[in-house]
Amino acid sequence: MIYDLAICNGVVVTVNPRFEIVENGFIGISEGKIQRVGTPATGGIPEAKTLLDARGGIVLPGLVNTHSHLPMTLFRGLADDLPLMAWLNDHIFPAERNHITPGSVRLGSLLGCAEMLLSGTTTCCDGYFYEDHVAQAILASGMRAIVGQGVIDFPAPGVPDPSRNIQTAVEFVEKWSGVSPLLRPSIFCHSPYTCSEKTLKRAKDTALRHNVLFQIHAAETREEVRQIRSDHQSTPMGYLDKTGLLDKKTLLVHSIWVNEEDIALIQKSGAGISVNTESHMKLASGIAPVPRFLASKIPIGLGTDGCASNNDMDLFREMDMTAKLHKVNTLNPTLLNAETVLRMATIEGARALGLGDEIGSIEPGKQADIIILYPDKPHLAPLYHPASHLVYAASGGDVKDVMVGGKLLVRDHKLLTLDVSEVMREVRNLAEVIRS
Repeated sequence: MIYDLAICNGVVVTVNPRFEIVENGFIGISEGKIQRVGTPATGGIPEAKTLLDARGGIVLPGLVNTHSHLPMTLFRGLADDLPLMAWLNDHIFPAERNHITPGSVRLGSLLGCAEMLLSGTTTCCDGYFYEDHVAQAILASGMRAIVGQGVIDFPAPGVPDPSRNIQTAVEFVEKWSGVSPLLRPSIFCHSPYTCSEKTLKRAKDTALRHNVLFQIHAAETREEVRQIRSDHQSTPMGYLDKTGLLDKKTLLVHSIWVNEEDIALIQKSGAGISVNTESHMKLASGIAPVPRFLASKIPIGLGTDGCASNNDMDLFREMDMTAKLHKVNTLNPTLLNAETVLRMATIEGARALGLGDEIGSIEPGKQADIIILYPDKPHLAPLYHPASHLVYAASGGDVKDVMVGGKLLVRDHKLLTLDVSEVMREVRNLAEVIRS
């Protein structure tokens, strides 16, 4: 067989069910999918139209960012060191009212896509407003994504009349369904405290009718828990369950303030969770009980959140911080080992999004979403345990090659699909307007 593309001479971290690591590994790719994983057969490397020599580098599945707000790259560092509600109400919401337009959304999304691809993220799950323009930017970049039109019971960018929030989401889903195999539409309700029960039910019913993922921020702060208890005599998760929102097509973002009954509800429903450790830490929201989620076999992935509350979209930093936070929080250095956290950034994140059969591991039949890190820097030598290296030593800047669906998008640290310098120039010009 002549492959379209072959990767050879790499340490292949498959993240398959046995977490196999193949030294001097070979990956054969055709029609955008992985056809073979192993070592070169006797007689040398099989023939391929394009041969990519990993030169002893670490080859792994592309990372999966389970929660982003791409346009918010425009607000990176705009309002730091504030409580969540002050950050939202006094800074972010006003900035959005004044500066979020179709043009700025497209620009911020292009910047976010560039940042993610250059740091090894090949799939993201996004939620925001003017999501048409987010989708267009993602397609231009070549990455894979779930894109969610935002729903909120207040005037929002692109939806000045809240009574049209569900209709706008419906139009978005219908417009983008089937447009590209790389893109799937979704519906993103902001939270149970910014959307009425009626809005939540209508949005979820719409998502079910169109068979798309339903996303929602939930149980992020103690204040939210107090408010939901006061208004609905329930925890946020209990309220979402009673409202009919919890099922395997729901992604719960944050899920910090939950009790054992909440965890049991989530586990029974099949819903997935996105944990955004660095955002949680920066906003002092709390620590999500990740070990309890994992023990309950709940699909759980890592997300960066938006750059306004995290400041970067580097999932390598997210992995490192997640592992270490839970070790020090429990005084147990064995908790959340490197393999577990790497799974959260790849196959478990894919499962949380309902994409576990397509991406998240290097196995025959899966999409060839693959990244390569070359151990040619002092902080990556020596190499004993690849998973340890990836979680505790590497950063997004170490990613050298990136492909999505077998197509090279980043080669030797250079993004091939976007003019990054031009995007950054336009972003800096817009930032001067925001600053003034």
